[in-house]
Amino acid sequence: MPDGTPVYQPGFNPGSVCKAPPTGGSYGTPVAEGAGFKYDEATLHELVNEWSTLAQEYKDDLDAAGKIARALPPGLEYASGNNADVTQHSGKALTAALTQRVNYCQNMATKYRVALGKYATAEDHATTVINQQPKGIA
Repeated sequence: MPDGTPVYQPGFNPGSVCKAPPTGGSYGTPVAEGAGFKYDEATLHELVNEWSTLAQEYKDDLDAAGKIARALPPGLEYASGNNADVTQHSGKALTAALTQRVNYCQNMATKYRVALGKYATAEDHATTVINQQPKGIA
């Protein structure tokens, strides 16, 4: 701003030694033909690993959520029972949300595994076509 007031810039930390703010994700190359990205084989493997790891982290959290969903009242009076009911309800909501996240992450990992299969098939086809070319053509 002209008056010297600091302006928020996403990704910019004035105290860092970084010369330029980050420019976004590191995956893929934009595709000129339309929406989407092109991924190389190594990136596809990395994406499968990241989504699978995230799914496992959510699965690990499900154990703690289950304990919340099974919370018992600390005492026999009304307030303790009501507190446990509310805690159990929250635990059940958390369990449902975590289950959805596990499923989403597993589905994403599966999509990238399928893409790896297509990548491998395309590589095999290209290798076959190249190997069928007559020798001596330069």
